Amino acid sequence: MIPKEFFITSGKGISPVSELNAFDLALKKAGVAQCNLVPVSSILPPKCKNRKWRKIPAGSITHAVIARMDGGEGTTIGAGIAWAWESERKYGLVAEAHGYMDARALKETLQWKIKEMAKIRGVKIDKRNYRMEVLRVPMDNYGCVMSALIYVP
Repeated sequence: MIPKEFFITSGKGISPVSELNAFDLALKKAGVAQCNLVPVSSILPPKCKNRKWRKIPAGSITHAVIARMDGGEGTTIGAGIAWAWESERKYGLVAEAHGYMDARALKETLQWKIKEMAKIRGVKIDKRNYRMEVLRVPMDNYGCVMSALIYVP
């Protein structure tokens, strides 16, 4: 199976009940709560096109590159992805990052990771793209942030 299309999405959620419920809300806000997400590694196939968000039928097995971070009250959490095509567009690279970090630290981490991925492969990459979510979790709540590259099934 070689995907032909993907889209980028992200979401964040808080819940007084559990991390799972915060994650569920983050998935809903990202528009993919109805999917059965299957994590995959970080290569974009040749000619795979970036599309706008697309509704996926409920229950679909959906492959995705996912960055997720959970946190408790008072913490700042971030999750993001970066993606870029190698200069000849033979394939693309996707990097994920997550942690107790703000937007600046998250973007810096993503920059390091995608540069290192290109270096390991001995390729040059075109323009880098980013999608990030950051959240300061309110008191008496759990929080979750997630960013994902979703392959359209």
